[in-house]
Amino acid sequence: MKRLLAASALLLGLAAQAADGPTLARVRDTGVIVIGYRAASLPFSYLDAQLKPTGYSIELCERIVAAVRTRLALPDLEVRRVEVASATRMPLVANGTLDLECGITTHNAERERTQAFSLTTFIAETRLLTRGPERVQGLADLRGLPVATTVGTTSIQHLAKVNEQQALGIHILGGLDDPEGFQLLKSGRAKAFLMDDVLLRAMLAQQGAAAAEYRISERALTIEPYALGLRGGDPQFKALVDDVIAGLYRSGEIHAIYRRWFESPLPASGLNLKLPMSAAFRRVIANPTDSPDPEKYR
Repeated sequence: MKRLLAASALLLGLAAQAADGPTLARVRDTGVIVIGYRAASLPFSYLDAQLKPTGYSIELCERIVAAVRTRLALPDLEVRRVEVASATRMPLVANGTLDLECGITTHNAERERTQAFSLTTFIAETRLLTRGPERVQGLADLRGLPVATTVGTTSIQHLAKVNEQQALGIHILGGLDDPEGFQLLKSGRAKAFLMDDVLLRAMLAQQGAAAAEYRISERALTIEPYALGLRGGDPQFKALVDDVIAGLYRSGEIHAIYRRWFESPLPASGLNLKLPMSAAFRRVIANPTDSPDPEKYR
């Protein structure tokens, strides 16, 4: 009888794991969920005055963690936070170190080969930041000049591709993170800094009166759909993540969350990006999608 009960318990446990998928099964077994965060990517993921990760992406992940607690009946679920950089975030998702990557990652078809992504959570566009009165609108205006961006990003991939295709002779400088890339422009080593427009706005907001020295190009070079990073091959966990995000969209709560991080003074810094929600993101809220195709967002 005892053997029969033990066998039944084992079968029930295996059935629960199969229903949960690998991520939730591991979280259930260990009592720990691991999220990746960025230390200085306002307003998506950064450290507050107590050196705790906060931001728009972090808040979305916190909602997902709450859903995991409920799903697995683990009220004391431990949240382990791991700092990531542009170059380390995706490998740490792909190898299973992170359960959720809560930063600023563009979802594209190439990246889908090694990991999965949530529903789209933000729409950015890459633009050029320059210093001085001259307005630079495209990479062709920077022929033969040094241009900075950040390693491990879609921006550096786009810059390298266009530079080769159009034989522009641009000298590409890569910062290990966005602040370091911006510093290359600020110090005069680069003539422009290519990055997502929302991140450029955040960096300029931190410059105070000196922000008036800089110009962001009117022309967008690429469209960047942001999403939360997940391990591949786990449709059960992706379904849970997407259900949480879609619920925020359906209820309209996403608008209050957006205002908190993009149109209000930010915790710890007090900076206000004053960035209204784009028409492209409003369309995503009305019709949630996880498409990696930039054309879907035009």
